[in-house]
Amino acid sequence: MANRLSQIATRTGDDGTTGLGDGTRVPKSHQRVAAMGDVDELNSCIGVLLAEPLPEDVRELLVVVQHELFNLGGELSIPGYELLKAGAVLHLDQALEHYNAQLPRLKEFILPAGTRSAALAHVGRTVARRAERALVTLAGQEKVNEAPRQYLNRLSDLLFVLARVLNRANLDGLGGDDVYWRSERLARDTD
Repeated sequence: MANRLSQIATRTGDDGTTGLGDGTRVPKSHQRVAAMGDVDELNSCIGVLLAEPLPEDVRELLVVVQHELFNLGGELSIPGYELLKAGAVLHLDQALEHYNAQLPRLKEFILPAGTRSAALAHVGRTVARRAERALVTLAGQEKVNEAPRQYLNRLSDLLFVLARVLNRANLDGLGGDDVYWRSERLARDTD
């Protein structure tokens, strides 16, 4: 990896370029920079979620996710480098299976709402999808390893499932159920 930052305001980006981890400079509008930024934003969303009261097992999982997202960002910053391993994707698959098994089957679409922690998980889910789209776009232009794309896809799914788990956790006294979309079918079934 590149040298650790000892100075934050270097002013080298004032010309609209930024340095990648391999020392090359690219425009800040480069698709690789966009993907790195989306992954960074996603990691920040996870950080905000971690500031909420959470079940300890969910907290531990999200801390690991933050570290893996930092690895993913590092991998993106160095073209051709691999930091995020396939085992990270497998870990998300296992977490998805574990948490989804605890939930009732969905019969209707749900809204990104409920408890504050669930809503924050939904925000993270949408940012994960955007990061995934940015990575897919980059992969259309340059070689990108498979694990990062798979990781973002699984993470978005996991955040959806965790939002449902958090709506039921009742850590803040407001838990209960998902917030269902009021479709015509749902209205007929409840009348």
